[in-house]
Amino acid sequence: MQKEAVLTQLGYAPNEALLKQLEKIEENTQGYEKIRKHIMDLHNHLRVDDAYVAMSNSNDYFKIKIDTPSPEMAQEAHEKVKHFSEKYKVKVEKLDNKNTYYIVGFSA
Repeated sequence: MQKEAVLTQLGYAPNEALLKQLEKIEENTQGYEKIRKHIMDLHNHLRVDDAYVAMSNSNDYFKIKIDTPSPEMAQEAHEKVKHFSEKYKVKVEKLDNKNTYYIVGFSA
């Protein structure tokens, strides 16, 4: 998948700075090639719960952000993240903010 397509699927308008940021994230995410498609699928599944995958501005990782004010929708999104992590062997780290995770890599 082309970098521009990844950015577009995540809702970004591709430009040089974002392409460089994406490249750093790809290099920093262990086993990225094995989980790239699954990250995009997760993003699509989370959107119905007011959650999404984005690029972190502070670290070279994709982040999963759950923005819904509804506790039920938040729980559903957390369950989707857990299922994604277990099914595809993707290591995620939950941040102190209980509604944000980092996707750090493939954990085979």
